[in-house]
Amino acid sequence: MKMKFLAALALVGFAFTTQAQDNLAQSTIQAVLTGNQAQVVQLAEAFSEEQYDWRPMEGVNSVGEALMHVAGANYYLASKMGFPPPEGVDMMKLGEVKGKENIIAALKKSNEFVLAKIMEVETGALTEEVDFGFAKMNKLGGLLAMMEHNGEHKGQLIAYARSNNVVPPWSK
Repeated sequence: MKMKFLAALALVGFAFTTQAQDNLAQSTIQAVLTGNQAQVVQLAEAFSEEQYDWRPMEGVNSVGEALMHVAGANYYLASKMGFPPPEGVDMMKLGEVKGKENIIAALKKSNEFVLAKIMEVETGALTEEVDFGFAKMNKLGGLLAMMEHNGEHKGQLIAYARSNNVVPPWSK
């Protein structure tokens, strides 16, 4: 009886290990993106309402526009992988979102959406080709693009913050 229990326990452990390995890429990307997103939100919260209209020069996104660009890209990249935005989100009207509070809320909503969708991409589908409009790549590349894009704009927002005497909260 004890041997059967140990065998069953080993089988359950193997099943969980296999499941974890099956989603290794997705869970790793999700974990890194979660950290990046948290820092982008911290930066968004650190800027004053007035600083949301600041831009380094004409023709470059303002703080608020950069944040909404990140939110829009989350929805765009997910939609290209077969995950349409949630009901009530009109990607064509995201640029109309104004005000610090509204922008942060829209950013958080897009972050939550994309984090959930990452785990819905099946491991067997990671090699499927997707046309993202700017490039053709497989779904794994699309997930990595989500992560990289957020990190790219975190860097942009750090530069914006430093230009406005805003200290990134995690570096205080």
